[in-house]
Amino acid sequence: MPTIQRSDLPILCVVIPVYNERDTWRALLARVESAELPGCRKRIILVDDASTDGTRAQLEELASRVRGQNAHDGDAANEIKVLFHERNRGKGAALRTGFAAAEGDFVIVQDADLEYDPADYPTLLQPLLAERADVVYGNRFSEGRPKGYFRNYLANRFLTCLSNLTTGLKLTDMETCYKVFRREVLESVRLEQDRFGFEPEITAKVARLGVRIVETPIRYNARTRQEGKKIGWKDGIKAIWCILKYGLTARFHRPGPRR
Repeated sequence: MPTIQRSDLPILCVVIPVYNERDTWRALLARVESAELPGCRKRIILVDDASTDGTRAQLEELASRVRGQNAHDGDAANEIKVLFHERNRGKGAALRTGFAAAEGDFVIVQDADLEYDPADYPTLLQPLLAERADVVYGNRFSEGRPKGYFRNYLANRFLTCLSNLTTGLKLTDMETCYKVFRREVLESVRLEQDRFGFEPEITAKVARLGVRIVETPIRYNARTRQEGKKIGWKDGIKAIWCILKYGLTARFHRPGPRR
């Protein structure tokens, strides 16, 4: 049998929006770099959203170290790119910047804190590599309520149910960070939301495409507000608005599933 060259393997692009994560992003990046991906390569894009706590300076140092590295070693185990916003624009805006720079076959969203474990990448990729899905959502609730604030759990379940009502999907965890896309799916949607409205917006817009969306169980280690959790009640109100705005459009314009 012919030997498969590393350069022939499909590429997973990991997009990491970063805002004021000086104490976590290095450990997270180390986990992303060490995550084993049998049959895949990784490319990593970090997008600093104008951090003010020293994170930006840290990432500028990283960018200086990796500048030119990818060009000299195009077959490296991990290729890293660091991008910067000049003003704070929000997670959704940072993701759009990262998606625009993404190359490869698949794209995954990875938060810069330590709530989500990159060791789950193989599980998330399996339905895509097996040609059973076009989009995969990581499900934090497959074994009951994950660790964290009970009110956040209830809010997540409410938002997911409301999203399902408007899109016709049957998701368990619409608000999950871990979403993996075939790159052509992302290229088929135009995203608008700058903050956490990204989650219901992207869900409604991929539902409108009629692509195959599956969920797979993941691990989750929720952090507290004291540890830096940023989502608040105002984001919940905005999520409801986005669900109604984009979800109702998806409900009435959703085509049949792709074959």
